[in-house]
Amino acid sequence: MGDKPIRLIVGLGNPGARYELTRHNAGFWLADHIADDLSASFTSSKPFFAQVANGRFNSELIVIAKPDTFMNKSGQAAGALMRFYKLRPEQVLVLHDELDLSPGQVKMKFGGGHAGHNGLRDIQSVFGSPNFWRMRIGIGHPRDFGLEQAVASFVLNAPKNSELSEIENVIDRCRAVMPMLLNGDFEKAIGQLHTGNA
Repeated sequence: MGDKPIRLIVGLGNPGARYELTRHNAGFWLADHIADDLSASFTSSKPFFAQVANGRFNSELIVIAKPDTFMNKSGQAAGALMRFYKLRPEQVLVLHDELDLSPGQVKMKFGGGHAGHNGLRDIQSVFGSPNFWRMRIGIGHPRDFGLEQAVASFVLNAPKNSELSEIENVIDRCRAVMPMLLNGDFEKAIGQLHTGNA
């Protein structure tokens, strides 16, 4: 398990107004709030293939990114930023939607597989390692709601208001533990984050 504090935060999603409110962009939503909390503003950075915000925490630089590529090319931005700032994968936190968790649930984990998530798959491929942190924001699976909708369609649609309220609660919980993650206090952060799961 990584023991270095988080220095690069990558929110996953698809760029453009068409996708802004879709479930697949939950990582972007959280990244926006983290940038706000660190008084950082996103600007377009072509060399990094992303919208990038530079914040400070206890005088340390914290880089927050939202890739401008589509989801399945997320590693292009994450890899470019990691290399430029001379970071290791374990200093990277990826924020992403998670089908296997219901709205209102969140899990933090280090390493592991990509479970078919195209953004994670690409980052893992570019990093050449699965050893980065993931903050998994529950959006539910269509079967959980009795839907016969295909997963690809489900993630590219907006959540219902009741689901969105639960996701927003999770985002607030994630924001609350962020200072612990930026201090490298992962055990405490995970304990607090997971306590609120239904």
